[in-house]
This record gives sequence, C-alpha cells and structure tokens, in this order.
Amino acid sequence: MGSGDVAARCLPWLTRRFRVLALVRSPEAAPALRAAGALALHADLDDRRSLRRLAGLADIVLHFAPPPAQGSGDPRMKRLLAALGAGGSLPQGLVYISTTGVYGDCEGAQVSETRPCNARSARALRRVDAERRVRAFGRRSGVRVSVLRAPGIYAADRLPLERLRRGDPVLSAQDDVYTNHIHAEDLARLACLAMFRAPAGRVYNASDDSDLKMGDYFDAVADAFALPRPPRLARADIVQRLSPLTLSFMSESRRLDNRRLKQELCATLSYPTIAHGLEDALARRA
Repeated sequence: MGSGDVAARCLPWLTRRFRVLALVRSPEAAPALRAAGALALHADLDDRRSLRRLAGLADIVLHFAPPPAQGSGDPRMKRLLAALGAGGSLPQGLVYISTTGVYGDCEGAQVSETRPCNARSARALRRVDAERRVRAFGRRSGVRVSVLRAPGIYAADRLPLERLRRGDPVLSAQDDVYTNHIHAEDLARLACLAMFRAPAGRVYNASDDSDLKMGDYFDAVADAFALPRPPRLARADIVQRLSPLTLSFMSESRRLDNRRLKQELCATLSYPTIAHGLEDALARRA
C-alpha cells in the first residue's frame, strides 16, 4: 500500500522471494511497477468499493500510504482494515510506516518508543489515529502488526538542494531544534526485516545514528555539494519567510533512541549517519 519511492526500493528484495501485489490509484504508475517485478493492482484507499478485491489476497501487508491531507483521523486506514477483515483469510502480518511526529515536541530530549504520543499538528494526529487503528486491529484479529516510526527520509535524489539554492533560512543556533533522519534504502530494508522479526504490536524508531540539529544538517548538505550555507535567523524573524508546514517541523525537537531497532530486528544500517548518506550521494553524482 502506497507504492511510492520507499516501497519501490523494497521490490528488488521482495520480488526475488514473493509474489508482490502493488496497490496503485493511477494506471500510469503500473508499467514501472510491472518492470520491477510486481503485479499492479488498481484500487484507491479513498474508494471503499475498490478495496473489496483485497480481502484474502495478501499474506503480508506493507503499508506506506499516508493519511489524507485534512481531518483529524485516517479514514484510509479504517477502510483498508475493514477490507482486509472482510474475507475469510486474514493476512499473517502487517507493517505500517508511521512518523516520529506522533511524539510531538520533546524539547530536545532523547525519545524511546515507550514515550507517550503527544502529537501537536493535525498531520501527526492523523498518524496517531492510524497507529491506534492498526494496533487495535492486530489485537482483535491476531494479525501480527508492527509500526515503524520514520523521521525525515532522505536519499541521493531526496536532498534539499533546491531549498539551499533558493537561500531559504534556518533557525539560529540558539533557537535551533534537533532533527532525525533515515536513508530511504535503510527504511525499505527495515520494513522487510519487520515482516519477519518484529513481535506483534511492537513499535520501532526507524532512525539512523545521527545527532544533529536542523541547521547543522542543512550546513552538511550545503558543504557536500559546494552550495552556500543557509542564512540563520531568529525564530521571531523566520516566521515571515517560510511556509506553515516548514515552520511546524522547526517547532519540534527530538533525539530518537534507535536501540530497539538494532537489538530486536538485528538491523545494521547501510547509512548509519548523514555523512555516510552524503558520501554515497556524491559518489552517485560522480
């Protein structure tokens, strides 16, 4: 579900081992998925009737699709779970890719998976609703559900280069917030590992080992690609320069603890820090 960039990175591993059905809303997305070895299945999480064909189809579900852009809940998750539960055969497992935004602002504290959700933004509240629905579904049905909470996803082709070229500002050092990241390839691999190694109902911080403030992250990307570092502004001054969505990310500060990921999923990250990811991005460009 949600056959986008991270899901596509799962396909080389999955299609060598399984028959993979990839849910698509648009027919234009089907050829690329077929070329990658998946069978494209036309359905829409916003159309309940189109989901009827999903009942009894899958042994394992990888769910990458986001909630709608508006509202306080995730009706897409509600429709999907109803469709999966309508047939006589339930999936054995379901892995849901959520967001670390469910923790809200932690004022720079280190955050483990035991910290209660305290979402502030409507975007994060929709993810909290999705998590609650999918975990309750697992308890009711016996389906082995696991949740990966992902922070900022990046890759060689997912770097803020245009933003740096525009000269968009970041927060001054005294106002800056801690930020967290995961390389898209690592997140894809973690999703595949969770299918087999995650216990029922378990939540994981799917984050790398970096310990960076947001401005330092942008500085590192700028230095790697020989671009000017972004200007630093006080929080009171930056409000006039950036969108509300961007400002919402600058209002939350967390330092994610990823030890559970390594201990329980036995995961070794290919890109354990931003430095490793940028080195790879430069090598690919060369």
